Amino acid sequence: MSSLERDVVAIINTSVDTVDLLKDVLERAGFLVVSTFTTTVKTGGIDLEAFLRTHRPKVILYDIAPPYDRNWEFFQHLRSTALAGYRFVLTTVNRQHVERLAGRDEEIYEVVGRQDDLDVIVRATREAVRARPTR
Repeated sequence: MSSLERDVVAIINTSVDTVDLLKDVLERAGFLVVSTFTTTVKTGGIDLEAFLRTHRPKVILYDIAPPYDRNWEFFQHLRSTALAGYRFVLTTVNRQHVERLAGRDEEIYEVVGRQDDLDVIVRATREAVRARPTR
């Protein structure tokens, strides 16, 4: 399958090692993966809207790291601007807390409790890609 035929997934995470691991697993599952770092987004080191326009991801794999409430607030801010209308699979080390924050949000397909739960991440990403488009 050529890269033009593969679904694009964007990873936004705080850890280089985690991005590398997730990218490898998702590419082996057939996705075309692009990534950036949460700190780069927060500091304005990337034009997130241009990044998304260029790559046109179907799903964004976004990490909610501690401090959870503050990072959830930042994620919600992004969702009201650059990330509006996208579908998400969230990763976090405190799944229960983030699930409470997310509630019944239809654009969030899964909250994965550990970033090393790779089968769940791949399955949730596939489900989110197949879901009815929100954009």
